[in-house]
Amino acid sequence: MWFSGLPLSFGVFLLGSYRSRLDIIADILLAVSQNAKKTQIMYQANLSYKILTKYLSEVSRASLIIFVEEKQCYQLTDKGQRFLEAYRKYSKYNRHVEERLTLIKSQRKILEALCSSK
Repeated sequence: MWFSGLPLSFGVFLLGSYRSRLDIIADILLAVSQNAKKTQIMYQANLSYKILTKYLSEVSRASLIIFVEEKQCYQLTDKGQRFLEAYRKYSKYNRHVEERLTLIKSQRKILEALCSSK
């Protein structure tokens, strides 16, 4: 699988920042890709039990994961794998855009400072 060897979380977040819905879903699916139980998913995705339950229901309804009774664990579906692949591309492009935006903002500050009467 393409995601073997990847970190357990796609995102790198600073203190005080929040993950988007898509970030949370991707973190859950990444944990589920290892055939995880609910508690393992909760810890790997860094979610409270209440939030995890809400999202597990959502991704199950979307057919991104299935619960395997015999193993008592969740497994990723083909659709879930496609989501992770698409998310990986999205995340890469999003980081690139954020880096460019940061550069643009710093250039704007320089221009504003040059226009200042101080």
